[in-house]
Amino acid sequence: MKTNLKTEILETREGQEANDILRSCVHCGFCTATCPTYQLLGDELDSPRGRIYLIKELLEGKTPTQATQLHLDRCLTCRSCESTCPSGVQYGRLVDIGRHIVDKAVPRTIGEQVKRQALNKIITNKTLFRSLITAGKIVKPVLPKALQKKIPELQKTVMTWPQSNHTRKMLFLDGCVQPILAPNINIATAHLLDRIGITLIPTSRVNCCGAVTFHLNKQKESLVFVKKNIDAWWPLLEQGAEAIVITASGCGTMIKEYGHLLADDPDYAEKAKVISERTKDLCEVFGDELTGLKEQVLDPIKEKQIRSRKIAFHSPCSLQHGQQIKGIVESLLKTAGYTLTIIEDSHLCCGSAGTYSLLQADLSERLLNNKIEAIEKEEPDLIVTANIGCLTQLQSGTKTRVLHWAELLEEALL
Repeated sequence: MKTNLKTEILETREGQEANDILRSCVHCGFCTATCPTYQLLGDELDSPRGRIYLIKELLEGKTPTQATQLHLDRCLTCRSCESTCPSGVQYGRLVDIGRHIVDKAVPRTIGEQVKRQALNKIITNKTLFRSLITAGKIVKPVLPKALQKKIPELQKTVMTWPQSNHTRKMLFLDGCVQPILAPNINIATAHLLDRIGITLIPTSRVNCCGAVTFHLNKQKESLVFVKKNIDAWWPLLEQGAEAIVITASGCGTMIKEYGHLLADDPDYAEKAKVISERTKDLCEVFGDELTGLKEQVLDPIKEKQIRSRKIAFHSPCSLQHGQQIKGIVESLLKTAGYTLTIIEDSHLCCGSAGTYSLLQADLSERLLNNKIEAIEKEEPDLIVTANIGCLTQLQSGTKTRVLHWAELLEEALL
């Protein structure tokens, strides 16, 4: 694609990156076939190709409008288009650049500003989030049904953290909402790693990966979280911790971008690069430790001949498109003896997408309904996924139990 970006934009790092991404696009249109919002709305401007044109125009000097902002807001940043694109267009990075520029030029309504600021402050603050969820559960029966669905059930039985001190050690990201909504995910992960001789080390100073803040276009504020996390992890990596284990694929996608986000920071560039390289989704860790995992986890589960074996695995967009990790979880579950159902259009988003389900509620609900319909066609006993956002989104639309695949494996061993 030919470009003619404004000189003052081309002189910035973001402008140079955007120009390179735009030039890599051959506007073939393959992306429209796998874009969830285009599938729902049928509007070219709600497809990756259309949004790329909008971003190109504003970088070339065209004044953005509220319509520009709306079409960019409607993007889930699921990055399904990246998996489809034959030219390798890094659309996710481009849309972040475009949104940031548009938000500086197009003021939002007071109500929208308040909503976004509230989401930013609430989701990244564990104490505040826990208090609001608790209060929400108390008044849930009198709330409108649409709002009731947004208040998830909290886990009633919480496992205890394993007491181990293996020679091999790994770190992990606790997360913002996951320890409150589903604390057993991280604890189950610690137990599974313990079974194969790895101690998972909690790092209390690390809570939020920065993704929520970043995708609400508060990118400078997000880097505060990023640098704080690097400062907390770095000494432990120097002391011998092998990797940073991520149990929420959305967070993993963000942390693997640390090196890119801080590439020009003289104090953090090298550390951020190492952090990104040492970050692994849990399935990647298990893929590397397959022999021990089969002996200590997968084979014992298979031998138990457990009753509920028909499983629907929803692969989060952040796992299959953001991190380009495909088939590993499915292979592990099959090795453990589970039968995986076929989910039609499994590449499409469930509508969670971070804060999207709250900011674009109608589109999110339509995507959720489509996803649940596709999942329930084969009547699975359980639904499993790899991201807390997808877990809570799916559970709001079905009576079938939804859990993280690490919880499934650990529960099967108990």
